[in-house]
Amino acid sequence: MNNYIKIKNLTKKYEKNKSIKVLNDISFNFEPGKTYSIMGPSGSGKSTVLNLLSLIDKPTSGSIEINSNKIKPNNKVENDLIRAKKIGIIYQDKNLLSDFTALENVYLPNLLISKEKQNSIELAKKLIKKVGMSSRLNHFPNELSGGENQRIAIARALINDPDIILADEPTGSLDTDNAKLIFKILFNLKNKNRIIIFATHNRYFANMADCKIMMNDGNMHIINATA
Repeated sequence: MNNYIKIKNLTKKYEKNKSIKVLNDISFNFEPGKTYSIMGPSGSGKSTVLNLLSLIDKPTSGSIEINSNKIKPNNKVENDLIRAKKIGIIYQDKNLLSDFTALENVYLPNLLISKEKQNSIELAKKLIKKVGMSSRLNHFPNELSGGENQRIAIARALINDPDIILADEPTGSLDTDNAKLIFKILFNLKNKNRIIIFATHNRYFANMADCKIMMNDGNMHIINATA
């Protein structure tokens, strides 16, 4: 099976009063059908890796390939389209639009691509049902609990049937019961064509992944990987 995401000699520096290197020449292949957890202390580079893989941020040097296509860091239009069609992102803070209902938050990303509002709405309803939130379709984010908002955020991330799901501390602000529910939903999204990568401080959830990655001072170390 071909690797779907390849990062090679990836570095990231931030220039402020002095140059700060956040990622130090890392290389790795992410394969379809597998889940990956990324652990490490704050500032170790976990979120930076996810931001680069989501094409939100640009590397200082090195390359990213998605499905054998080398990403051009400065081609914002093309990268936005790749992100919209192939990548679903789940943030620690649900990042929902406060002035839109749960249903609207979920279907809008699909509407931007399909231009077929009714189809987008019907697809969104199916996904919201999948995460157990059908009774909350017309509620606004401030009317939902943290766990409910995160389930809506997962439905939104799935609306364009992404090949890649990236989650940055998706349960960092939730209690234990809600965190377990979110990760149960997340792992149920695994299929042979999809890559799921999540950052977490929780060793219990990290151990559930097929491959565990430890970040430390901008370096990447593979803790374990299943065949």
